[in-house]
Amino acid sequence: MTSMPQNGNPVLQASAVIKTVSMPDQELTILSGIDLTVMAAESLAIVGESGSGKSTLLGLLAGLDVPSSGAISLMGQALNSMTEDQRAAVRAAHVGFVFQSFQLLPNLTALENVMLPLEIADEKAVPERARNMLAKVGLEKRLNHYPSQLSGGEQQRVALARAFVTEPDILFADEPTGNLDTHTGEAIADQLFELNASLDTTLILVTHDMHLARRCARTVTMNAGQLQ
Repeated sequence: MTSMPQNGNPVLQASAVIKTVSMPDQELTILSGIDLTVMAAESLAIVGESGSGKSTLLGLLAGLDVPSSGAISLMGQALNSMTEDQRAAVRAAHVGFVFQSFQLLPNLTALENVMLPLEIADEKAVPERARNMLAKVGLEKRLNHYPSQLSGGEQQRVALARAFVTEPDILFADEPTGNLDTHTGEAIADQLFELNASLDTTLILVTHDMHLARRCARTVTMNAGQLQ
């Protein structure tokens, strides 16, 4: 069990979470007895070896999957009792994502990629808000470039802009600098934490990079499916 921070309000709580997967000859336990509380505007790093269960835990916390047993509450809403459509609605209202592989749509420009979540949410002033967010990550001159015309660092900055443009309550980042060289990765990390601070977004970060993890207010370690 991890200790609970003393300040702020809980935005995410996991209690006795277990995740198992059925194999042909056995049932494999990926996560076992996870207890975790994350507070509003906190920055939390989840570290551990490959195969320790970090990304599986991140997917459960974000409502992309459901635990085999235990309970997860996101923004005060019990994810376990929801349908996939209901969980998707919670994610759309409260959650942003940044992935190692960028996951930009190749047939959309940088501007269009950032506009997309605003359009899905039927927001107002969509182009203006997308341009402003791209300007915040230094891409105001690359609005009409497609992902194939951008460097890896530029693509990740577009992904950051897309994640933050809806001003999510919680941002989940899975190895956000994993595909970048050291210099570019540090620049992306700077922007990630700057946006986190300026928007009071709760940040939950999975990483192998201990230098990146140390920039978070709190670090927990996954080992063989358990939090240390």
